Amino acid sequence: MSDVHARIGEIVNNNDIVLFMKGTPLFPQCGFSSRAVAILERLGVPYESVDVLQDMEIRQAIKSFSDWPTIPQLYVKGEFVGGSDIMMEMFEAGELHLLLADSGIAAQG
Repeated sequence: MSDVHARIGEIVNNNDIVLFMKGTPLFPQCGFSSRAVAILERLGVPYESVDVLQDMEIRQAIKSFSDWPTIPQLYVKGEFVGGSDIMMEMFEAGELHLLLADSGIAAQG
């Protein structure tokens, strides 16, 4: 598992925002991933996505990496934020926008 955890760590640490999801932003494969993408798109921030359906090792290892049992999973500046429910709560409360702003991540365009 440590090789996969190292790969995940590299992805998380080399991108300001990473969403581990089922499917792609253009074609999400579950409602929760679709909601997570919609939130990030609404915020207008650039992000990297990882389709866990394309890599079964990452699909299993991401759960132990974050100690979080479900996908999608959002990381900002190397820190685990949560899944789509937490993202939605933070978005509605204005906390997700503040987290991104405090992390120096600005909306594009």
